[in-house]
Amino acid sequence: MLRGSLLPVLVWVGIACFVYFLYDPVVAIVLGGVFAVAFIVGFGLRRRARHSVRCSLYGALGGVLDKSMAGF
Repeated sequence: MLRGSLLPVLVWVGIACFVYFLYDPVVAIVLGGVFAVAFIVGFGLRRRARHSVRCSLYGALGGVLDKSMAGF
C-alpha cells in the first residue's frame, strides 16, 4: 500500500466530516472536489513528464497530501 503517515489523510477526512456536520453536505462535496482537482492536476503533470501510471498515482496522491500539510 502507500508508505508514509496517515496524518494527512486523517486531516482531510476530519475536515470533511467537520464541515459536513457544521455547514452542509455541499461544502464537504466542494472540499472533495478541491482534493480531486489537485490530484488530477498532479497526475496529469506527472504523466506529461513520462512517469508510469503507478508512479503518477502515488506521486499525485503524495503530493496533494504533502502540500495540504504545509501549514502544520
